[in-house]
Amino acid sequence: MSKIVILGAGIAGHVAATHLRRKLSKEHEVVVVSPNGNYQWIPSNIWVGVGRMKSEDILFPLTPLYKKKGIDFKRAKVTTFHPEGDTEISKPYVNVQYVLEEEKGRTEKVTYDYLINATGPKLAFDQTEGLMPATNKTYSVCTYTHAEHAWQGLDALIERMKKGEKVKILIGTGHAKATCQGAAFEYILNVEKELHRHNVRDMAEVTWISNEYQLGDFGMDGVLLSYGSNIMKSSELVEMVFEDRGIKWILGAGVNKIEDGIAHYENLEGEQKSETYDFAMLIPAFSGHGFKAYDKNNEEITDKLFKGFMLVDADYRPKPYENWSVQDWPETYQNPSYKNIFAPGIAFAPPHAISKPRVSKNGTAISPAPPRTGMPSGITAKLVADNIIDVIKGKKELQHKGSMGNMGAACIASAGYGMTQGSGISITTFPIVPDFIKYPETHGRKLGKTFGEIGLAGHWLKLALHYAFMYKAKMKPFWWLIPE
Repeated sequence: MSKIVILGAGIAGHVAATHLRRKLSKEHEVVVVSPNGNYQWIPSNIWVGVGRMKSEDILFPLTPLYKKKGIDFKRAKVTTFHPEGDTEISKPYVNVQYVLEEEKGRTEKVTYDYLINATGPKLAFDQTEGLMPATNKTYSVCTYTHAEHAWQGLDALIERMKKGEKVKILIGTGHAKATCQGAAFEYILNVEKELHRHNVRDMAEVTWISNEYQLGDFGMDGVLLSYGSNIMKSSELVEMVFEDRGIKWILGAGVNKIEDGIAHYENLEGEQKSETYDFAMLIPAFSGHGFKAYDKNNEEITDKLFKGFMLVDADYRPKPYENWSVQDWPETYQNPSYKNIFAPGIAFAPPHAISKPRVSKNGTAISPAPPRTGMPSGITAKLVADNIIDVIKGKKELQHKGSMGNMGAACIASAGYGMTQGSGISITTFPIVPDFIKYPETHGRKLGKTFGEIGLAGHWLKLALHYAFMYKAKMKPFWWLIPE
């Protein structure tokens, strides 16, 4: 009998848990440890943030589902890692601390045979002075509660506009090395659409602020894509979208301080500038959780497991940008020191950025961190689950592999809501990490598999995906037929 412990119940953790439970017999234990008792379909936080969906539309409680499916669920947060056990317990374990009020203060050593770290990122608002959700007129859509607060703030702003007040809206990244530009991009399009719906668009100046060197970088160094019968850069596509909607933009901006209605930033020229606003949604930096690890003698071995995020089978040797390669990226998400530990999704430490690193004339790094959310999280979690299943069944080598250098991803930024209103901006990229050896003429991507489209059909697809993935997450009949 094997015991698999999964830390985190987001997209990666939940995908791993559901596939393990479906494919393994009941003699094997599947345990999920997460401080959050709800599963949330994060891509739909955008609609919560503009008041078009409620939180209950994008989440459901995990306890009854896991109980029904035979998954042990602990409402707790991991504190320390002990991959060799200790002098009292020979099996590897993690220390967890329970979070429910009636269990506050209780800790437990949760042993495992296999461990999947799917804890995702820490939302490091503290890395930007003054950037906290629902303070200083700034908001976030990173969680459903953040998105609820964002809608409250936006709704109040719309009422002010209806009374004749002109306002400034600022949306983008709130740190010089933030990632998840795609979420901010989708949110700014939805906010702009919502202003039209309330007949107040002419009362708002809407501005995009980002650490990207060019529009459409998205932390992937931009893409060259097929657009109908044309070949277009993602920067040209996004510029066309923004110009069509009257959205201004500020690029190469490392936001470093927030005051009430003022965002201070440094640009690549080294200038210290500021932008005023009445409402802002700024994505924070993502960081590791600061976990510590110890060996059987209680000596710290954190550097064997973590480099901010968890170390996996990537090439972490420092090298100049010109020598970066798709071969640097992990394929199995297995920790090199402890072969029974894996880290899919955002929890793994990337070997380097994807976008070319840039620094200001003052030496400040201002460029996006690599994205690993959404589709890559689900794909990597499933392959980790399949590899663990194979090892339990006696296979010696890990058969399931999937590097972001040979993996595609689709992103749909839908503006509007409903069956007749809205427009979806769809960008499909293959591979996520550019391969300049295979595709030297097309900026490291394969045309035909890397394309962009704009229209109502993309919006319909985004709505369909919401319902399909909620169905899948609830483990309804034949849920596993829906791909990651």
